[in-house]
Amino acid sequence: MSPHKAFLKHVTGIVVALVLSLPEPAAAASSGIETQRELFRQVFADVERGSWNAVEALSGEERALLREYVLWPDLHATWFRANLRKADRDRIEAFLDRYGTLRPARELRYRYALYLADSGQRDRFLGIYQAFYQGLGDARLDCTALHAEIDAGNGDRILHRGRDLWLTGQSQAKECDPVFAYMREQRQLTEDDYRARYALAIEAREFTRARWLARSLDDNLVDEANEWLRSQSKPEQFVGSHGQHADDDVTLEQLAYAIERITYRDPEKALQLWDSLEGAYTFPAELRHSTRRHIALWTARDNLPGAYELLTSLPLEAQDAEVLRWRARVSLRAEQWTDLLNDIAMMSPDERTSEQWRYWRGIALARSGREAAAAVVLELLAAERSYYGFLAADELGVGYAFAHDTLKADESAIATLSRREEFVRARELFLVGLDGRGRSEWDATVAGLSADDKTQAAVLAHRWGWHSRAIATAASAGHYDDLALRYPLPFRQSFEQHASSASIPTTWALGIARSESLFMRDVRSRAGAVGLMQLMPATGRKVAQELKLTYSGLDTLTDPNHNIRLGTTYLGNMVERYDGNHVLATAAYNAGPHRVDRWLPQSGVVDARIWIENIPFNETRKYVRRVMAAETIFHWRMTGETRRLSDRLPQVEPMPADPRLASR
Repeated sequence: MSPHKAFLKHVTGIVVALVLSLPEPAAAASSGIETQRELFRQVFADVERGSWNAVEALSGEERALLREYVLWPDLHATWFRANLRKADRDRIEAFLDRYGTLRPARELRYRYALYLADSGQRDRFLGIYQAFYQGLGDARLDCTALHAEIDAGNGDRILHRGRDLWLTGQSQAKECDPVFAYMREQRQLTEDDYRARYALAIEAREFTRARWLARSLDDNLVDEANEWLRSQSKPEQFVGSHGQHADDDVTLEQLAYAIERITYRDPEKALQLWDSLEGAYTFPAELRHSTRRHIALWTARDNLPGAYELLTSLPLEAQDAEVLRWRARVSLRAEQWTDLLNDIAMMSPDERTSEQWRYWRGIALARSGREAAAAVVLELLAAERSYYGFLAADELGVGYAFAHDTLKADESAIATLSRREEFVRARELFLVGLDGRGRSEWDATVAGLSADDKTQAAVLAHRWGWHSRAIATAASAGHYDDLALRYPLPFRQSFEQHASSASIPTTWALGIARSESLFMRDVRSRAGAVGLMQLMPATGRKVAQELKLTYSGLDTLTDPNHNIRLGTTYLGNMVERYDGNHVLATAAYNAGPHRVDRWLPQSGVVDARIWIENIPFNETRKYVRRVMAAETIFHWRMTGETRRLSDRLPQVEPMPADPRLASR
C-alpha cells in the first residue's frame, strides 16, 4: 500500500471512529461555548479543503471540547463532501443513518447519491434515490435513476417517466442525455414527441434548441426555426423583408415577436413598422392587441410623445392593470389631474385603494380645487407609517404616525425556543460565520411555528443580534410596529464613521443597507452584488482603488466595515454626480447611473415624487420609495426627531449640457 493511501486510511479511520462515538445531537453546554466556536472557526477552512490535519493538531482537551459542539456533525459532513472519492462508503452511510435529519447530512446525501451514480454504483444509488428522492421532481436524480434502470436491463420501465422529462422547452439536466439517447435508439421517442418539444422550445423562445429538435423532423421546421432566430437577432432586418414572407400563422407570430424586440430599443420605430405590417397582413385580434399594448407600454416607460393616446386607444380587453397604471403615470407626469382621477377610477378596487393611488387621488383632488374631498383621503393615509403615509402627512402639515410598539416578550416561550436544537444550530452557524446555512435552518424551523411562537422567535433573533431573521420572522407573524426590531442599528460606529467621511447622512446609508440586504454581511444577489450594501465586485474594486484600500474580492466585500466604507463612498460619488439629489443617487445605486441619466427630463424640471412614479423599472421604483421611507424612520430612531420626507425630494433637473459635467 502506498504511503499516501496508508495515511488516507489512517485519517479515515480516525474520522469514522470519532463519528461513531458522537453524542446524540443536543444543545451545546453553555460552558466553553465561545471556545468551541473559536475551535470550529480555526479548523473549518482546512476541513472544507478536505484535510483533517487541523483537527488532529488540536490538543486532546480541545478535540474533546469540539466533539461536544453542536456543529460537530457539520464538520464531518464537510470533510466527507470534500472526500467523496476517497472516503469509505460504509462509513459515509453510517454517518447519514445517524445524522440524516440534519441539513448538512441531507446536503451530503444528495452529493453522495450523484457520486454513487457517476462511479457506477447503481444499486447503492437506487437505494438512496428510492428512499429519499423518488417523486420529488429532481431531474438530475430522476434521470440518473432511469439510467440505472436501463443499465440493469429494465429499459421498459422508463417510457412514461422519460417522456415526462423530455417534454420541456428548456434545457434539461445533462444526466438526462443518456436516457434520451436510449429512448431514441429504442424508438420510444416518436415524431409527435419531437414536435411537442419543438413547440415548447418555440414558446420558451429557445430557438437554438428548437432548431436542434427540428433537424430530427424535417427541413421545413429547420427553416422555420432559423426564421425565429433571425427575428430574434436581427428583428429590423427581418421586418424589412416582410414582403418575402408568407401570410401564415407562424410568420405572423414571428413578425409580432420581431416588433416586440425592436420595441425594447426604439418604441417609435416599432410603432412605425407595426403600422406598416398591419396594412399588409391580417393579424389575429389577440396578437394585434398584445403587440400594440407592448408598444404603448414602452412608449410610456420611455416618456415618449403620444403615450397616453396609445394607451387609451387600446381596446378595453387589452387595458389590464399594467396599462391602467401607466395611463395614470402619464397623466401624473403631465399633471393632468382630471385624467388622473379618471385613470384611477378605472382601476380594480384593490389597485385604486392601495396607498399609492389613494395618495395620488388625494393630490389630484386637491389640485383640482376639491380640498375637502382631498383632506378626507389624505387624513386616512397620513395615519400610515410608510412612504405615502409620510407624504400625505407632509401635504396636510401634520405629524408622522411612527406608532412604535415594542413586541411583548414571553420569557418562558423565548427560553423554550432558545433551547430547541434547530435554533441552537442555526444560531451557532450564524456566529461562526456560516450565515447562509444558519438562515436556511432558521427559516425551515420558523415555517412550522405558530404565529405566537414566530413572534417570540423574532424577539429571540433580535436579542441575538441576528437582524435579518428578526425582521423577516416578525413580518411572517404580521408584526410591523416594533421599530427597534425592524429598523435596528447594527455596525452603527462604522456607518457613522464612513458616512461622515463620504459626506452623506448615516440614516441614508442605513436605509440603503436595510433595503439591500437586511444587514446580511454575506448575501449575494442574482446579479452578483455582495454584502451589506450589495456592491458589484467591479464597483467594489474601483472604489477600493479610489480609496487606496487593499481589495481581496469577496473577502473584502463580505467584511462589514470594508463593505460599509466602499458602499458609503460610492453613494457619496453618486450624490456628487447628481448635485446633491439623494433621489437620483438612490436610483443610481440600484439601477446604475447610466440608466438614471437616460431617465432624466430632456428639458424643464420634474417634481421628484412624479419622477419616482415614472421610473421605468418596477424594482427601482419600489426601491427608491423603500429607502426614502427607511431613512425617515432611521432618523427618528436615532434622534427622536421627524425629518420631513418632502424636504429630501428636490426637483429633478435635466442632465447638464456640458459633457464634462454630465460625465462627472
